[in-house]
Amino acid sequence: MPIHRLLQNHVFDPDTIAVMGTAFEDALHELRLTDRADPATELVARKVIELAERGERDPARLRDQVVRSLSK
Repeated sequence: MPIHRLLQNHVFDPDTIAVMGTAFEDALHELRLTDRADPATELVARKVIELAERGERDPARLRDQVVRSLSK
């Protein structure tokens, strides 16, 4: 899963990591990304991390913001 690999250089508490994982999986589902080798999955993971670094901790809002940003 790309998000765990990308989190190695970041410090988040376990609850935030769980929220990010949920948002990541939900965004992949909504974007219909099933191939974990697809470079778009890394874009999703990077966006989730970026938004979490800004302080977003709600998985639904994270998912929605990621989907909106990648659906433009």
